[in-house]
Amino acid sequence: MPTARHRRPHGAATRTQFNLGRALPLLVLVLTVLVDLLTPDRERFDRFLVAAPALAAVTWSMPWTIGFGLASMALRALLGVQRGEGLAPELLASEAVLAGVTAAAAWVSRVRTRYEQDLAEVTAVAEVVQRVVLRPLPPRLGPVELHLLYVAAAAKARIGGDFYEAVRVPGGVRLMLGDVQGKGLGAVETASVLLGAFRAAADEAPGLPELADRLDEGLARYGALDPASEATERFATVLLLELPEGHDVIRLLSRGHPPPLLQHGSAVTPVAFAEPSLPVNLAGLADTVHRVEEVPFGPGDRLLLYTDGVSECRDRAGAFYPLEVRLRAWADRPAGEVLTLLHRDLVTHCSDRIDDDVAALLVVRPPASG
Repeated sequence: MPTARHRRPHGAATRTQFNLGRALPLLVLVLTVLVDLLTPDRERFDRFLVAAPALAAVTWSMPWTIGFGLASMALRALLGVQRGEGLAPELLASEAVLAGVTAAAAWVSRVRTRYEQDLAEVTAVAEVVQRVVLRPLPPRLGPVELHLLYVAAAAKARIGGDFYEAVRVPGGVRLMLGDVQGKGLGAVETASVLLGAFRAAADEAPGLPELADRLDEGLARYGALDPASEATERFATVLLLELPEGHDVIRLLSRGHPPPLLQHGSAVTPVAFAEPSLPVNLAGLADTVHRVEEVPFGPGDRLLLYTDGVSECRDRAGAFYPLEVRLRAWADRPAGEVLTLLHRDLVTHCSDRIDDDVAALLVVRPPASG
């Protein structure tokens, strides 16, 4: 599918660890009894039965944890009878210890289960919110195809400080790719404000300069409503694009963002911005006149937008990722494969140490049919 998010593969390993964890209590019971029966005169191993309910509390529900505890007590009693202990004080003491451990393990299991249920509910809500903030892009919008790579740096997160959007407007298509300064929830908050401002103004603003101003205005309004918000303290680099219908050109406005790479045939060149504007939320530091660049963008051309999580990724020797060289090498590859190749190559180059949000958007004008 042209539009997709790439994540770190971990599902298979997690399932393997989880299944092994559930099997451990049963293995403890079986192995302890076997070893104890096979070495009755040398060493007693029944004391290890206490591990079964303790391990069960980690992965099993409370009833099952109690069941493992009762099974441990029954097996301990049977082993004692097999030795002829009867109701010896040692047997009674062992049973009391097993009963205490079982009760404690049952309480731990109950607390863990409730915590997992609460976490599942919170995660479900967070996933809905994340899908609203960063909506999936359509595979095709107007005259162009869209291919997305998005990887949040924070573990378990689906969104970070990088953001994107593409909308169909009267007369063409408008896109935005940006990167908020810093990380964490404050960066996510700023990104959500800028996305809201873009969506509200994308089909109303006469041109890209007016749309760029609306981003500052939206952040300022949000800051006025919530002065304590971290969003008012952060800036963001942004690329705004416009593809007018019926014209083989693309218009771009940069607010301090890394220049996108334009591919025409096998040639790959960065788009030159004569006067890039200041980042969003820094426009008040100087008089800003937004300048729009217009470059040819015909059938078969590609434009790669990216954040500094791509371009500033370093290997162990400190060398930056050679994005332009890689894109030139992939010029003949199908557009749907490019971002998959990019993701794999980034992980390899950075030795799986990608510690910044990564966003890349490949805009493709399909070749003319025939």
